[in-house]
Amino acid sequence: MPPTLYRDTGYTLRHLIENIEGGRIGLPDIQRPFVWSAAKTRDLFDSMYRGYPIGTLMFWETGAEVGTRQIGTEVGDRAPQLLVVDGQQRLTALFAVLTGRKIVTKSFEEINVRIAFRPEDQTFEVTDAAIERDAHFIPDITALWTQGGYKPTVRKFFQRLEQASRQALSDAAKDELEERIDRVRDPHEFRFQVVELGASADEEQVADIFVRINSEGVKLNQSDFILTLMSVHWEKGRRQLEDFSRAAVIAGLPGPSPRNAFLDPRPDQLLRVAVAVAFRRARLQHVYSVLRGKDLETGKVTVTRRQEQFDRLAKAHTKVLDLTNWHEFFQCVTEAGFRSRKMITSDNALLYGYTIWLIGHHDFGLTADELRPVIARWFFMAHTTGRYSNSPESQMEFDLGRIGSLPHGDGQAFSAELDRIIAANFTGDYWNISLPNRLDTSSSRSPVLFAYQAALNILDAEMLCGSLRIRDLLDPSVKPAKGVDRYHLFHPKTLAGLGITDRRQVNAIANMAYVTWPASEMTNTDAPHDYWPRITDAMDPVVLERQVRWHALPVGWEQLDYPTFLERRRQLIARVVQEAFESLIKERPAYVPTASADIITAGESQSTEFKASARWNVYTQQADKSLRHNIVKAVCGFLNGEGGNLFIGVADDSTVLGIESDLATLESQASVDGYELFVRQLLDNGLSTPTATTVRVHFPEVSGQVVCQISVAAAGRPVFAKPTKGGNEATDFWVRVGNATKQLHGDDLLRYQEEHWG
Repeated sequence: MPPTLYRDTGYTLRHLIENIEGGRIGLPDIQRPFVWSAAKTRDLFDSMYRGYPIGTLMFWETGAEVGTRQIGTEVGDRAPQLLVVDGQQRLTALFAVLTGRKIVTKSFEEINVRIAFRPEDQTFEVTDAAIERDAHFIPDITALWTQGGYKPTVRKFFQRLEQASRQALSDAAKDELEERIDRVRDPHEFRFQVVELGASADEEQVADIFVRINSEGVKLNQSDFILTLMSVHWEKGRRQLEDFSRAAVIAGLPGPSPRNAFLDPRPDQLLRVAVAVAFRRARLQHVYSVLRGKDLETGKVTVTRRQEQFDRLAKAHTKVLDLTNWHEFFQCVTEAGFRSRKMITSDNALLYGYTIWLIGHHDFGLTADELRPVIARWFFMAHTTGRYSNSPESQMEFDLGRIGSLPHGDGQAFSAELDRIIAANFTGDYWNISLPNRLDTSSSRSPVLFAYQAALNILDAEMLCGSLRIRDLLDPSVKPAKGVDRYHLFHPKTLAGLGITDRRQVNAIANMAYVTWPASEMTNTDAPHDYWPRITDAMDPVVLERQVRWHALPVGWEQLDYPTFLERRRQLIARVVQEAFESLIKERPAYVPTASADIITAGESQSTEFKASARWNVYTQQADKSLRHNIVKAVCGFLNGEGGNLFIGVADDSTVLGIESDLATLESQASVDGYELFVRQLLDNGLSTPTATTVRVHFPEVSGQVVCQISVAAAGRPVFAKPTKGGNEATDFWVRVGNATKQLHGDDLLRYQEEHWG
């Protein structure tokens, strides 16, 4: 039997508080700030008062050095022997109430947690102004544990109660009430069951144990452990991250500030940027070990190596927290047409965009002016396509790898590579098929809706039927009495008269526009063919022409039936977005891989995948039906991502094999026409939706060999594939992530659908 990593023990609450104040038990840096509501703290005291169990605590011996931060807002000099893995919220709540210390909330506010007790009915409440005035309550039970505070608090309570009731309390009544107050103070002797993990447990084991014994806890991740390590070995760096995050949230601080219109950064988010800049890693699984001074090959840990790695992180840390860098990056986001956090659906797009800005500036020597247009284009692409919405670390590792292969200091190569990736995502099919498909939604938080809004800002568009610029109305520094609203072009009552009441159809993106209605039209519910002539008769024809173009109104739109109007307007909205994006391109990239041979040479990527064959197994040298599912899975992944190209007849290393062996298995239909028919039938039978409008099949000749190129546009709705085994229902959800196709399940699937399609 393997040796256990833990021992069971117990602590009274008094003992826990003494150890926290004395520094033996340190603040659990591997968890978040205090996030409990005051009501949960109230319920905790109520459970302890009634003698109910309140769960097990878990501590971890780490051999921490002097400097680990203590519970509360103060700093202790003594190195804690134990860090809390599970039970931070409970301990922080108890510590705050029993000692009266302020705690720091997730928004970096310092607050006191105040809980009241009503002895007559033995209830706890969160203290408010009404309870402060109510003589039946002890308004703040903290006084029961302060030195010399217990008896005066009880006497004052009795005095207030007698004054309120205008009669004296009997001795028996006082005894009963005081006994109940004593029970409130009794939790000092409440005994906690504690699991102490030994110092031999590493961070992965601690995280695994935490998840296994605490299903309701927050899953620990690698950034939690790195922040812990920083607090042990480089507390100054940890505090700088926290101070920067706090300053980004708190308004009115004197001097330069990281406050911005787009992001309230958390310490762990800033840490991820610093790690990516320092070590070119988005996955943090090995960074903790590296920072401990561990050689990943030999497993040996040395103080010298640890110091070297922390020095490397510190240099990147300084770049990340430099306010000039920080705000220069957000100017790129503004240039991309985004005006505030209301338009941002992905913090990862901001954080990884900032990472790439820092690398371009410090490692490739580009000035802020040179970076602004290329990073604006990059952010526009990454945010619109949801590049970092699912498996963001994998995607960022892929992007860092592409950048890392470039000559150091070659800014031109850096910009060209970013534009190359952008072009591979913003293809002709994306603008003409994928983007219109994704606009087929009613979500008010869809990335493609914000891409259109950003496009209107880039183009300096006016409100439809008005003179105000949309970007001015969206200025985050302006606090209008009423927000900028989108209005229905086909009024819900008009649509109801046509039998259209489904909310998704009524509130479709293509039915909404930024409109300044004339006063006489504010309450009208007329059909467009009635109200549009009235409005436009009074408009300058030149103004009307440009507003119709910006707001993507089809010719004669007011006369169209509703489904036709929606379809045509989605196409025009996509054109407006494309026009705005192309205005960000000062010079077109010198190289854009559009030819089939060029795409194959560039290798597998987010938008390119290779399969040696679909019918003939090149290893067993015989027909193999199991290969067909690989084609269905790959196409499904592109449909649910941002589209791309699947090449059949190309090996993983870009070697062109051709499809001659596959064609031979078709016998009487051994031709490219027969092969296309096979592909079409395979996809229609294997996927949950027809692909006639999203998939094109052609057969280019590359290096003297004919290959099958399946060009896939992104789908407007989720697409599912039939499983390899287990039934005929299409239930498997695949998505292209980096240079791999990944299956999503459960919450990951729901989250991706929400972020990708809205």
